[in-house]
Amino acid sequence: MKHGVYSILKARFLINEDATKNWRFIVFLIVLAIIMIANTQQYERKVFRIIALTSEVKELRSEFVDRRSELMKLKMESTVSRKMEAKGIYPSSVPPQKIKVKSIKEKSFLEKIWP
Repeated sequence: MKHGVYSILKARFLINEDATKNWRFIVFLIVLAIIMIANTQQYERKVFRIIALTSEVKELRSEFVDRRSELMKLKMESTVSRKMEAKGIYPSSVPPQKIKVKSIKEKSFLEKIWP
């Protein structure tokens, strides 16, 4: 046991006659580790981008709600009449009347020929 640990610490497996097999395996492990690190970096970059976009969506949604409430206040009759009074236009005291338009039915071609 002592001899095995000592040979590993001295790295004798890298200088033996079958060392090329060991070196290939070590290079494979290094390449695999580099790929895993790159994949983790790309994943974290995407996660940070998703978090940033989510916060931006929340901010835009709250801004939309604020603008919509402002628009509803501006569309109220009292707000419009108050702004028009400054220009000398006052609301009518007579309520509006509904106008009904009767459509004239056109005669078909045969009705035009035979009255």
